Amino acid sequence: MLWSAKPASQGNSVSPRAPPTKPRPSPIRKLKSILQFVDRQPMPSLLPILRSQQQGEILALLLGDPDLELSLTEIASRTGTPHPSVYREIQRAEQAGLVTTRRVGNTRLVSANTASPYYAGLAEVLTRAFGVPAVLTEALGSLGGISAAYIYGSWAARREGQAGQRPVGDIDVLVLGEPDRDQLYAALDAAEKRLGRPVQATIRDPAWLRSGTGSFHDTVTSRPLLELALEPA
Repeated sequence: MLWSAKPASQGNSVSPRAPPTKPRPSPIRKLKSILQFVDRQPMPSLLPILRSQQQGEILALLLGDPDLELSLTEIASRTGTPHPSVYREIQRAEQAGLVTTRRVGNTRLVSANTASPYYAGLAEVLTRAFGVPAVLTEALGSLGGISAAYIYGSWAARREGQAGQRPVGDIDVLVLGEPDRDQLYAALDAAEKRLGRPVQATIRDPAWLRSGTGSFHDTVTSRPLLELALEPA
């Protein structure tokens, strides 16, 4: 007697295969995609918790003087920051409630938002870390007899990214010209209170940077110098 094979439908049938599942993206790939949206400007060496040096200087300029109202062009000029970067930083700061803006014709004016709960604390921190040029420019700008002024020493070196102690203990200022010394020291005393650290001034004649000699001259000129944006005397 011949045995016939059972039809496939009646025997041990094979279960249908489950549809293939999509592979989950790896955590590393996810992280890479997130990092693509991060601003890649270098962190500021003076206070390396912000996104960039430019961000710190722009916020310090505005938050350091609550009565100041500047256009984007003026902010770019005072901080040496390209106009597109100023625009982006102001957009972010306004979204965070740190500044307010208003339009006068085609000009967009920006000022600190003193109603922000973060204003007082941020203003103090940013002024001490980044507001040194703005504060010293304001302090020295009204004095006569100054042909030029520069920040030198450790603060200027840290600003340029050179390694060293943080925070910088004091600020070294080179004043070229023949200012009234009493007025100069009074102005720097007021600046010290705003900056929360001593300001040491050295006075030399207007041509000293070009024609000076000696070890002090060599030390000053061999390291970074930041010129303050003073109006010509």
